[in-house]
Amino acid sequence: MEEGTKGKKTIFIGGIGEDVDETVIYEHFSAFGDIIEVQLPPAPTNPSQPTEFKHRGFAFVTYSSPADALDAIDNMDLNELRGRVLKVNQAKPMKGLQPPDGNRAIWESEEWLQQHAKPLAQSGGVQGRTAQQDSSAEKDEEQTNGEDADAMEE
Repeated sequence: MEEGTKGKKTIFIGGIGEDVDETVIYEHFSAFGDIIEVQLPPAPTNPSQPTEFKHRGFAFVTYSSPADALDAIDNMDLNELRGRVLKVNQAKPMKGLQPPDGNRAIWESEEWLQQHAKPLAQSGGVQGRTAQQDSSAEKDEEQTNGEDADAMEE
């Protein structure tokens, strides 16, 4: 799959009424193509009523092809669903949630590694712990030997 094609396959549906759930969205939008996923982001709910599900009034639908997504946008934008006018358009990624270099982890960048990574001996990794254990064992041994020598002198 090419990079960025998932965004072109995903549509945003705004203006959804409280009585609409994932099943209703699936039924109305499946006419335009194969749906991979329907997301209805939940709204903060009252902790005293955990069984009550409320959504935030919008949804995302991911189609198997960008052409299907465009068909859904063309046909459903400004149409009614259960008495509410829908706003349907291409989904856009949220600002601030994008990694700095596309889909790569930040530690895969050489600049980040040079700036933030420590040499293995200083990092506290296995070799660093082994070196610390060896040096502390030698100190313990020296103290024990010194105490034995003092005990023999008495």
